Amino acid sequence: MQEEQINPWKIVDEKLMYDNQYISLTHYNVINPSGGKSIYGKVHFKNTAIGIVTVDKDLNTYLVGQFRFTINQYSWEIPEGGCPVNENPLLGAKRELLEETGLKAERWKVLGTSYLSNSVSDENSVFYLATELSQHQAQPEETEQLRVKKVSLHKAFDMIDEGEITDALSILALRKVQALLLQGKLSFNK
Repeated sequence: MQEEQINPWKIVDEKLMYDNQYISLTHYNVINPSGGKSIYGKVHFKNTAIGIVTVDKDLNTYLVGQFRFTINQYSWEIPEGGCPVNENPLLGAKRELLEETGLKAERWKVLGTSYLSNSVSDENSVFYLATELSQHQAQPEETEQLRVKKVSLHKAFDMIDEGEITDALSILALRKVQALLLQGKLSFNK
């Protein structure tokens, strides 16, 4: 196990190529694990990605639809966003849920954490289950043109299978809920 924790990559030099309030991109000249010269690029995220699976008393969940600039297509996702790394992720999750859907939740459970694309970025995520929901006024950011839709939890699982939900954080969080349900480790009392 000790060998797995030793970094076989050696950095020769690095250059910051791009930097804004959300991300930075660094170019590295490296010696790879085989001993050869190589290059590597890393996208550093300045926020923690936050995702929320909501479940209401009728076993429905809320999805958020928006056109994603980076992939040039419309995307259905769980409510999600970013929170500064020095902020409690739960506070960020509560803020994002209210902003995007107008929902507040009385009960919160951490479902897990994950690096979303660790071959090129250090973007870390935390995803939650939010229950005992109440509706309030949504407060989307000026960059967001969102559509919110309520679907059954099982319809959301089907949307993954059918390729209608392709966002990694949404898939991770929804599949975690599905696995917990199948294992009998999660139940929703009506």
